[in-house]
Amino acid sequence: MSSSSLSASPRAVVAEPGDSPAVTVSGLVAAELARHASDVFGVMGNGNAHFLDAVERGGLLRFTAVRHEAGGVAAADAFHRASGRLAIATTTYGAGFSNAVTPLAEARRARVPLVLVTGDQPTGGARPWDIDQIGVATAIDVPTVVVGLGNATRRAAEAVALAVHGRTPVVLAIPYDLAGRAAAAEPAGGGTATDDDTAVGLEFQPDAPAQQLDADAIQHLADELLAARRPLLLAGLGAVDAQAGPVIADLAASVGALTATTAPARGLLDGVAADLGVAGGFASERSAAAIAAADLVVVIGAGLNQFTMRFGTAFGEGATVVQLDVEPVATHPRVDRLIVGDARAVSAAVAEAVRERRTAGATPAASWPAGTADGAWAARPDGDPLAADGRLDPRSLFRRLDALLPADRLIAQDGGHFIGWAPSYLRVPSARRLTLVGTAYQSIGLGFPSAIGAAAAAPDAFTVLVTGDGGGLMALADLQSAVASIRRGAIVVVHDEVYGAEVHQYGAASLGLAEEPMRIGEVDFAGLGRAVGATASTIRTLDDLVEFEGWLARGVDGVHLLDCRVSPTVVHPYMREQLALTR
Repeated sequence: MSSSSLSASPRAVVAEPGDSPAVTVSGLVAAELARHASDVFGVMGNGNAHFLDAVERGGLLRFTAVRHEAGGVAAADAFHRASGRLAIATTTYGAGFSNAVTPLAEARRARVPLVLVTGDQPTGGARPWDIDQIGVATAIDVPTVVVGLGNATRRAAEAVALAVHGRTPVVLAIPYDLAGRAAAAEPAGGGTATDDDTAVGLEFQPDAPAQQLDADAIQHLADELLAARRPLLLAGLGAVDAQAGPVIADLAASVGALTATTAPARGLLDGVAADLGVAGGFASERSAAAIAAADLVVVIGAGLNQFTMRFGTAFGEGATVVQLDVEPVATHPRVDRLIVGDARAVSAAVAEAVRERRTAGATPAASWPAGTADGAWAARPDGDPLAADGRLDPRSLFRRLDALLPADRLIAQDGGHFIGWAPSYLRVPSARRLTLVGTAYQSIGLGFPSAIGAAAAAPDAFTVLVTGDGGGLMALADLQSAVASIRRGAIVVVHDEVYGAEVHQYGAASLGLAEEPMRIGEVDFAGLGRAVGATASTIRTLDDLVEFEGWLARGVDGVHLLDCRVSPTVVHPYMREQLALTR
């Protein structure tokens, strides 16, 4: 909306105790978002003060405060990944907005439905400290919807529709001079988020018809599954969203297929006898070998990123790869054919086609060796108690932590070399109990706030944050908010005193680059944890975990930080594979 379409200087609404906050532009935005969401994460500033006033005084959303704007978006992102629900974050304009760009780019690449409510420059023009926020958002492929004086409810609804149906973060911008003003009456009727220049960045049809399934393609896939000698069904987060787990398990049993999941879908197929566990770079060697031996791979609701693909080596060269996904085009070059549709609907249709053929006398040709999947996920090396340099071997550390941590656990983790240890060694009870915020954009430093959002999504679960020392220091602003927000959990700092991914990829043992910029030095994370209210232990040997074990046994609320002095010499297999390709 242009400034010329606004009245000159209407009187601002001053909220009085007991007044409804929904009389303002910001109040209408908050009220509409509350129809679709339960939580909002962020930092209060000039540009969003009226919005947060409406949230708080109206009891519209549960607000969780973080200490850095990047943390607000990361927390909201993790909230969605752990719950499947719409994520809401909020920042002020200018520096507050630009601080949030990295996690916003992560959410875009991970296709997270998230609405970022932010302040924006006044309708009369930019001030010296304003930036082109629409331009910044466009640069990371995130659409922007700008609120006007007479369309706050509609604009907020459009932002939600864009986020949910487009599977994308959306910036919902409230110009500074409108935020606290009385909202004008909105015209009756609809309108889409692309009907004028105040919605920028994404084409969208709010009432697009359901995708009609391709009957011929489904029948062809059913024939292929029955004819395959080593069929594999690989499920991702799209299958979790569609609640397709039971259908996939039944389909696998009917054709003799093995199953596996991506890391975010861990737990979806737990209990299925033929399940290999997590696929890709985090797979055990036994699971990876079975996946590579498959002659037909059916990818159900998974995008096939570099970790799932084991840096291009996950599937055998002769394997046929068929993807079932809502996306109109295949999400990876390795896909041979795409069947478009909801993961559950397509899987059910394929299962029905298989049943018809079996009723007519067809028999599965699958001949996986007996016991291929038995214990495959857990077939991982234990490691030594200590590595050769006298520091903890991360394999034995995480094996021990898996035995100690409560079964009802939710794991959030930051990025870095250590990213493989938790998915490889820590069990999860169900899908959406492992969140990896940062991997899509290759960022670190989002661990502490992502644990806040994950914990809010599953407050009764025991929250486990796994972070490195480099990412932990980068996110230090939100150590305090994590300790304050998580009802019960643990922070595991994989403390190897280096930026491990860089040392392994570029240091003396690989490309020979100078390692001094890659070194961090010793930090007393246990002391930092105690300073903000956590209990804490420094873990130099496995025996040092006895204090943590006693804390768990007491069942008290709070957060226990484990400063784990881990050896930088033990390299995760996924990193070795990446190094081999780099060389």
